[in-house]
Amino acid sequence: MSGADALEAIIGSFGKYQAWVVFLVTIARYPVEFQLNNVVFIIPGVEYICLDENASNGTKVCPCSNPEYDTSAIVSSVVTEWNLICDRTSLASLAQSMMQIGILGGSLIFGHISDRYGRKLSSLLSLLLQVLFVAISAVITEFWMFLVCRFLIGVTVGGVMLCCYVLIIEYSGKSFRPYLVGLSEVSFITGYMVLPLIAYYVRDWRNLQLWTSLPWIFLISYYWLLPESPRWLISVGRKKEAVELLAYIAKKNNRSVDNIEEIVEKIENEKPASYPELFKTPKIRMYAFITALVWMLCAHTFFGINQYIGRLQGNLYLNVFLSATFLIPGIFLVVLATLYLKRKISVTMSFCTAAISLIIIIFIPSEMTTAILIFAIIGQMGGYTTFVQVYLYSSEVFPTVIRNSAMGFASVFGRFGGFIAPFVVNIGIEWVSLTIFSGLAFCAVILVQFLPETKGTVLINTIEETERRGNKTEPQLSAQ
Repeated sequence: MSGADALEAIIGSFGKYQAWVVFLVTIARYPVEFQLNNVVFIIPGVEYICLDENASNGTKVCPCSNPEYDTSAIVSSVVTEWNLICDRTSLASLAQSMMQIGILGGSLIFGHISDRYGRKLSSLLSLLLQVLFVAISAVITEFWMFLVCRFLIGVTVGGVMLCCYVLIIEYSGKSFRPYLVGLSEVSFITGYMVLPLIAYYVRDWRNLQLWTSLPWIFLISYYWLLPESPRWLISVGRKKEAVELLAYIAKKNNRSVDNIEEIVEKIENEKPASYPELFKTPKIRMYAFITALVWMLCAHTFFGINQYIGRLQGNLYLNVFLSATFLIPGIFLVVLATLYLKRKISVTMSFCTAAISLIIIIFIPSEMTTAILIFAIIGQMGGYTTFVQVYLYSSEVFPTVIRNSAMGFASVFGRFGGFIAPFVVNIGIEWVSLTIFSGLAFCAVILVQFLPETKGTVLINTIEETERRGNKTEPQLSAQ
């Protein structure tokens, strides 16, 4: 369906008010971006000398009850504080993965809250709880407490990633969506670049958690600053509120406020949907399962490469900074691909870039560390651009009444992919790990071909519209 977008006609594809919303969301998301990438600094791989009597000061000897850790790069980490080495190494992997489990739960919880009670409430709750749980994680005293905090942090990360993204997507018209893909990633890339700089000067993991959370306590003010999504208000039948909000936005964007109520009344609406609606109709059900598997393979690829880079030789802070910097051209490529290529083609190209880069690494001699880093960064760029595009693609496939729930369901599978990524990295045989990551990325390419093409389409409001999409007898809709 590619009719005219009624909301775009009222408030514009992207005006001053939409820019304000994107600015608010960008600033608010930094604590989340820090948590997504800080695992290499707070739960790193460590070097140590074993001081046990029978160890003869050997390097990385196991078992070892009296290790002396190398603190030249990181003074204190979760690994060194609770001795997650030797037979406790799996606990380090678990600590890395606990946030992914939390994101899984958060995607479901906040996805439901968002579709039932609004984008604003779900976004505010996840943003504020994020700051709280990260700060608490910095002062706990037991490892099990840290695991609980990582889980709760993940719950809020899942909420922020979904709800804030959908909020800004629903504020833009279809003609601006390709550019919004790039704007929505400003916080991730800049946060990824700034994090190693902060970590370089704050080399204690507890202080790092505090520095990347407490300054954002000002997000309390977002109760008065962050608006609701007019598309959501319309989709659940709250059209009077939507008209008032749209009139306010139109004035801010210097647009006409005539006929707003008449236009809004023509837009289809449905009662708020929930997770069972994902499986009641054939197209929605098929899209839900395919999208979920694609998200799982996408997250597995991206987080796997991300943690693989953290284990490469060389300066940790420089490696992370460079990997973040080289994501910048990836964003420009995503915008161009979104503008000029069909969704299936652009997502396929990104998956293939990641997979092929990893295969090439297998055949590079281990002493050629620079070449390995280059192809790892190219692979990471492929995984990252895939993630960005899959978010957009999913938001276009599903209707407004169930958009967050659908993406929350898909994100559950995505977090499972992210959860197992550290264990694949830690297999210990590099070529096996890289083969698994690349092979699963190629599997995702096949799955993407079964999703509908959505380039240039209007965001659909209802499940009924989605089920009609692609039918030869489908009427031409111009309401949204």
